[in-house]
Amino acid sequence: MHDRKVTPDMVPVIKLARDLGINYALIASYYQINQGRIADVMKGRLFPDISPAIELPADFPMTAAA
Repeated sequence: MHDRKVTPDMVPVIKLARDLGINYALIASYYQINQGRIADVMKGRLFPDISPAIELPADFPMTAAA
């Protein structure tokens, strides 16, 4: 599997999803990226200055945790 790159447009949604308790696997599958890229965003290794989104996209898969 080719690991896609995280873009600045993805980061606010990734941060909000994690703030809402959505697990790495669900976020990664939504963007078709490796879970390690989610960790890179959350640990501040990628785009640390971008703030979380206000709301999730309408097509984002919801879980009981969200």
